[in-house]
Amino acid sequence: MKSLVKHIWKHLALVVAVLLLFNVSSPDAITNPFSIVEIIAPSGKMINKQALLRITSKQSLPASAVYQWKNHLVVYGKNLSITALQKDIKMAYPKCGVKIYSNPFYDFDKKQQCANTQQAKQWDNIILTANLVNDQKLQQEYLNYHATQFIKWPEVAKGFCNANFQQLLVFKNGRQLMLVISIPRGESLDKLNPKTSENNPRVDEWNKLMAKYQEGIPGTKNGEVWVFFSNKLINQN
Repeated sequence: MKSLVKHIWKHLALVVAVLLLFNVSSPDAITNPFSIVEIIAPSGKMINKQALLRITSKQSLPASAVYQWKNHLVVYGKNLSITALQKDIKMAYPKCGVKIYSNPFYDFDKKQQCANTQQAKQWDNIILTANLVNDQKLQQEYLNYHATQFIKWPEVAKGFCNANFQQLLVFKNGRQLMLVISIPRGESLDKLNPKTSENNPRVDEWNKLMAKYQEGIPGTKNGEVWVFFSNKLINQN
């Protein structure tokens, strides 16, 4: 019996040593706290955003956390109570579809990737969406490129640093992508974005390469790929 116990403890010690060696963390320790909830109304129908604003206020979210593009509404926030949101949204919008985006597959963080690690105290979040092409092999290629981008394409992250992006997240649900670019409050993406490729041609190469994997979601114009959600009109109400 003593021999068996000794063997078990020896085995456990080995497992712990391996975990420490490879720095294995629990899923909660590596999960990004930001997530998105999307509401999609039937084609051609618009959504009453006031009901969603009442729902998000219960989670102490500002109106600026709600964005809209045509018949799509999204809520973006940190540490959202997804279960409660889903329940309230389904009651308020019984004829609408609901999609959840959590655990982004790509996470650029200025504190991790830039020489200047100081972040702005307040951010503006720009949210865009597009689809991956309907080809599973190409979809996997797209994910693989992003999984190794910091190593094989470091110039892309360098471009984000040059543009003073605070954070850049890419989420996926099915074929649909959600891209969130966080910039200092009051700055303009039109002003900052060109700095990503300034004296940095590899960024243009990356963008050209990624274009073959992406297409517009239903409702976009011919040739339109990434579309912007807006919260300006919502905030004015």
